[in-house]
Amino acid sequence: MQEIKDKLALLKDETQKSIDHLDLPAKKNRQKELEAEMSLPEFWNDAAHAKTVSKEAGHLRQLIEEWEKLAFDINDIAELCDLIDSDDKESVKETEDDVTELEKRHNRLNTELYLSGEYDQNEAIISFHAGTGGVDAQDFAEMLMRMYLRYCEKRGWKTQQLDMSPAEEAGIKSAAFKVLGQYAFGYLKGEAGVHRLVRHSPFNSKGSRETSFALVEVVPDLPDDTDIEIREEDLEWDFYRAGGKGGQNVNKVSTAARATHIPTGIVVACQMERSQLQNREVCLQMIRSKLVALKIKHQLETIQEIKGEHLQHSWGNQIRSYVLQPYKMVKDHRTDCETSQVDAVLDGDIDEFIEAELKIKK
Repeated sequence: MQEIKDKLALLKDETQKSIDHLDLPAKKNRQKELEAEMSLPEFWNDAAHAKTVSKEAGHLRQLIEEWEKLAFDINDIAELCDLIDSDDKESVKETEDDVTELEKRHNRLNTELYLSGEYDQNEAIISFHAGTGGVDAQDFAEMLMRMYLRYCEKRGWKTQQLDMSPAEEAGIKSAAFKVLGQYAFGYLKGEAGVHRLVRHSPFNSKGSRETSFALVEVVPDLPDDTDIEIREEDLEWDFYRAGGKGGQNVNKVSTAARATHIPTGIVVACQMERSQLQNREVCLQMIRSKLVALKIKHQLETIQEIKGEHLQHSWGNQIRSYVLQPYKMVKDHRTDCETSQVDAVLDGDIDEFIEAELKIKK
């Protein structure tokens, strides 16, 4: 029992340090201010502002509740430890499991302290693109898509498909999803980059060892009132028939939209909404998000500084490798974080990679 008590004492100390760092009293005052504003009769007259205020209030409420609940549960288990007989192995095991769960909760909440960027609390748009490697690359792009969708599912985040371009033989050429979850961009932003797969190809009759690449893009989903001007003369539009869900008009009229932002070369597409107008609006939102992501990545002062050269992808600079043969290993080349549990990683267990990347950048 003494080892469990020592763990709890350390956990209690670390949790209190985090709570002090967060300054919860100040956050409670801010929450009261927002709730007072939300109670005003004219609050919903400005829908965009109301949405922003409501989201901030909800975030603060959840943050305060989670940290206070963690502190309460740690104290509760600590008091319980004083009543447990060390010879009662079943109770000791249950308490040990409870402490392990508390440690996991603390690690998750503490990780969010690293997410202090301007857009880290935002939801995200994640895109996948097959790169060099033919059918293997297209299959790999779909594997990555499934991996991140499973990760989102495990975190309790919902996803909304925006675009999907299936490949002819297997996999996908490209796809895009909106990730609906608090801190989605903060957690996922470090996953953006080139990913590399090494395996014996299932699409090669000789089963030879092949290397293929896929690109993951992650941008923040921006609120409707984001002040980023996109001039109509800077856009080139292409409208075509959608190939997925979208109501009666799908495959009958040109509801899907593809937009090219001429100054930067950004290309986005959306085909999942019911009308051309709705898909067009989603495209504009995606362009705004990509411009902001490029501004962050290249540490630029203004959106206007973004030029087309920032969009060049270097397939040689992969951030992570997934090796299936002749041995099994996933390794992140930025943090040196690695594991042999390839199947678990491809099933969405990527927390250790995300946390390692967040901490190395802090």
